Amino acid sequence: MQFVPLGNSSIQVSRICLGTMTFGQQNTEAQAHEQLNAAFSRGINFIDAAEMYPVPSRAETTGRTEEYVGSWLKRQARDKVIMATKATGPARSLGWIREGQLGFARANLRRALEGSLKRLQTDYVDLYQLHWPDRNTPMFGGYHFDPGQEREAVPLRESLETLAGFIKEGKVRAWGPSNETPWGLMTYLRLADELGLPRPVSVQNAYSLLNRTWENGLAEIGYREKVSLLAYSPLGFGFLSGKYLKDPRSPGRANLFSDFAQRYKKPNTAKAVAAYVHLAEQCGLTPAQLSLAFVYSRWCVGSTIIGATSMAQLQENLDAADVTLPPEVLQAIERIHLEYPNPAP
Repeated sequence: MQFVPLGNSSIQVSRICLGTMTFGQQNTEAQAHEQLNAAFSRGINFIDAAEMYPVPSRAETTGRTEEYVGSWLKRQARDKVIMATKATGPARSLGWIREGQLGFARANLRRALEGSLKRLQTDYVDLYQLHWPDRNTPMFGGYHFDPGQEREAVPLRESLETLAGFIKEGKVRAWGPSNETPWGLMTYLRLADELGLPRPVSVQNAYSLLNRTWENGLAEIGYREKVSLLAYSPLGFGFLSGKYLKDPRSPGRANLFSDFAQRYKKPNTAKAVAAYVHLAEQCGLTPAQLSLAFVYSRWCVGSTIIGATSMAQLQENLDAADVTLPPEVLQAIERIHLEYPNPAP
C-alpha cells in the first residue's frame, strides 16, 4: 500500500480509504468490523465516516455508522488510524439531525463534532469535513448554478474560524470541504491565508470514469495549492460494475435507494458504461477492476474512497490496486471519455 501526505499536512494516508456509509443499513456491526479488519490487514490506515451515515439517512439509523466504527476504533492503537468524518449541512431536509440546526455556524459545528467524537469513542478526528456547502450551489447531480435559489448562508469566514478553533483545541488535526466547487475552495484558501488560519488539506468530491469534472478546474487548484482529492463513488454508485446493464433490476444500492441514483441515470450514462464494460472485457479485466485501477492511478487523486456491502466486493476493490493499465488502455479510456464526457456529474 502506498501512502501520501494529506494535502500540505503531515498526515500520511493510504492511497485507498475505506468508506463506511453502508455500516448500520446494509452491514451489521460484525460485518463492519470484518471489513475494517480486512482493510487494515491490507495496509489501509484511512477510514471515512459521516455524522449522517448510514445512507440513506433516516432518523432511526443516523449516527449508527460512527457507532459501529467507534466500537472498532476503541480497540485499535489510535495513532495508527487516520479517522475522517463529516458534519451534515443544510442543503437536504434532514430535520432529525440536531433538530434541523444544520448551518455551519459555530454552535452547530461544535455540536456536530462533539456528537461524532462521542459516537467514535475518541477525543479527536484526524480530518473533519463539511459534508457539502452551506450556500446555494449545484450538488449531487445538479450541474447548473441558479442565482434564483440563493438563500441565507453562514459566512465561510465563520465556518473557517470555527474549524481553526477545533484544531487549536486538539479535537481536529486537519479539515476539508466536500462536494465543493472551485469558487468555494479558492475562497477558503484565500480567507485562510488572509486570517492566518489552517488551510483546507483535502476536498472529498465524486470522481470516476463517469464523472471527471474535478479535472475541469479543481485539479489545477489541487496541484498548485497542495489540496488532495479524496475521490468518492469511483464505481459510480455501482453502475460501473456493469451489473445494471445485464439486469436493470439487479440487487444493489441503485435499486434499493433509487433516489440517490438519479445523478447516474442521465441519458448517456448507460452508453458510457457499456463502452467501459466492453473495454474491460477486451483487457481481461472486470469492469470494476478497470474503473478502480483508473482512479487509483490518477495523479490528481490523493486517496480513493471505496465501499462495499460484501467481503467479496471489498476484496475485488482492494485487488484492483495491483492492476496497472497500459498506455493503450488509457488511450482507449480517453476516446470513450471524449465521446461521452462526464455523463453523470
